[in-house]
Amino acid sequence: MRPDDLLHPVDAGLYCPAGDFYIDPVKPVEHALITHGHADHARSGHGTVWASRQTLDIMAIRYGADHCKTPVEAPLRQMFEVNGVSVGFWPAGHVLGSCQILVEHGGMRIVASGDYKRRRDPSCEPFEPVACDVFITEATFALPVFRHPDTAAEVGKLLTSVEQFPKSAHMVGVYALGKAQRVIRHLREAGYDKTIYIHGSLAKLCAYYDEEGYSMGPLAPATLKRGEKGNFEGAIVLGPPSAITDKWARRFPDPITCFASGWMQVRQRARQRGVELPIVLSDHCDWDEIIDTILELQPKEVWVTHGRDDALVRWCEVNQILARPLHLVGYEDENE
Repeated sequence: MRPDDLLHPVDAGLYCPAGDFYIDPVKPVEHALITHGHADHARSGHGTVWASRQTLDIMAIRYGADHCKTPVEAPLRQMFEVNGVSVGFWPAGHVLGSCQILVEHGGMRIVASGDYKRRRDPSCEPFEPVACDVFITEATFALPVFRHPDTAAEVGKLLTSVEQFPKSAHMVGVYALGKAQRVIRHLREAGYDKTIYIHGSLAKLCAYYDEEGYSMGPLAPATLKRGEKGNFEGAIVLGPPSAITDKWARRFPDPITCFASGWMQVRQRARQRGVELPIVLSDHCDWDEIIDTILELQPKEVWVTHGRDDALVRWCEVNQILARPLHLVGYEDENE
């Protein structure tokens, strides 16, 4: 069987004709396999959805219990059949519940990674390599210029600034799913045991992480009355990226604008957003980590999705690995 006979891109996403299902479809379909709960991969309106238990929970939190007609929990690290095709879900290390999806049929094994990272993350299970003939990799940071700095050092920048400016509230922009909880967990591991204040849009998912055993420590709503500064001097306040540059953030005492994202490595992006303290913290692999993953898996082919595919495809060609871009549309960093 050729790889394209098992999986190929169509308008709705990656489609498996033999099993009549899609992986992370961008339009409502009858049968969907979902890698993780970010809005660019997990949409509502499908018929039957197979996903990890945590991803199904997250979809229900974000979209409501009726986000699909029939949710089906996919067991981790086990093969099972969907319409006669063998599939399996393995941790991807991106956010809580995120999984790579292995599709196996007719002697062909293809792994769709969704979004993944190889850095240690105290808020989700780590990436687990899965042997395959074809590896479908994202390419969000697939340029040699992207080499993410040490995580502890980036978190340390925030804590140092809090010490240096004790009268200011540090307003940290974070994505609601994954980044918010990861930042909190890293701060706790670094010894920060004070109350962390969170925007209301982060509350439900932070509570869910806590229920799943990823302790968030003391959290409180980042609310204050109009015209009042409240007791937020020296506080760390987390909110969605759109909020930290809004009027909401300017109501806090002498706010220092921060943003936790892999894109903060690009100084122009930080300046455009008005970010005073960029924190380079990514939930995606950098260039070296993508290359190391391909070398570890040694697939016969590499398919590249949503990102900077040219450099990665060229690297594969130079290293005698068949590679091509899939040109899938509709997948970007959530809230970017």
